Amino acid sequence: MAMLEVRDLVKTFTRRHAPWGRQTIVRAVDGVSFRIEERESFGLVGESGSGKTTTGRCLLRLIEPSSGSCCFRGEEVFALRPDRLRALRREMQMVFQDPYASLNPRMRAGAIVEEGLVIHRVGTAPERRERVRALFELVGLDGALRDRYSHEFSGGQRQRIGLARALALGPSFLIADEPVSALDVSIQAQIINLFMDLRDRLGLTLLFVAHDLRLIRHVCVRVAVMYRGRIVELGPTDAVFRDAAHPYTRALLSAAPDPREGLRTPRVIFTPSDTDLGAPLREVGPGHLAAIP
Repeated sequence: MAMLEVRDLVKTFTRRHAPWGRQTIVRAVDGVSFRIEERESFGLVGESGSGKTTTGRCLLRLIEPSSGSCCFRGEEVFALRPDRLRALRREMQMVFQDPYASLNPRMRAGAIVEEGLVIHRVGTAPERRERVRALFELVGLDGALRDRYSHEFSGGQRQRIGLARALALGPSFLIADEPVSALDVSIQAQIINLFMDLRDRLGLTLLFVAHDLRLIRHVCVRVAVMYRGRIVELGPTDAVFRDAAHPYTRALLSAAPDPREGLRTPRVIFTPSDTDLGAPLREVGPGHLAAIP
């Protein structure tokens, strides 16, 4: 049984172009289905507005889905009562994209990391303080820094605090929502290596949301490519990067810079009007699916 199985996930938003204008329905996530195995690193990739972050938030019910199913170890997440959902969130946590906006500026760093332990009534006050100290060291921060406020930290340090907060309750499933996109390039590699080290040490299952294809290729075993709220290609990372079948995936790959000196990939232009955007996913290789006719 897969750790997480998502079926036909839909999330719609109502948009009004002007106070007096008529409402329109936007399908931010449109029938998304995938599964993630235990201890797997699964990538969700696409341009801004493709629906990947909304998908991740729906899985934790930070945003309520419009319809669909999400089973976590056989339990239907979307049907849970509030008390059971609260308990399940100890197993499912999220690291947010912006380390400058996701930390409370009025709280000290130690209190931010400890907050989940307090809410779930884990341990005594001295035990929680010791847990916070250990978490700071786990993510590469000096435990003595826990009495500082978030504005006293760099972007990379703030993301480490966010990661420590997500790990405080000992989750088995972690959603990383563009965890390095707001950081300097010089810091990104450090944070990604930290994620990979913690994944191996703690046995975590990762859903990695990103638009950086090089990052996904480095971190993830399987990848799903999203466009306009739908998955247009899904499969083993090596197969998708080597033999991309959907024209949108090929366009994304051609736009990514190649680190090899002097080598330029011919640019592929994606034209939505020339593509059947309603085509269902079909198998184009072992475990490799693409939404092509």
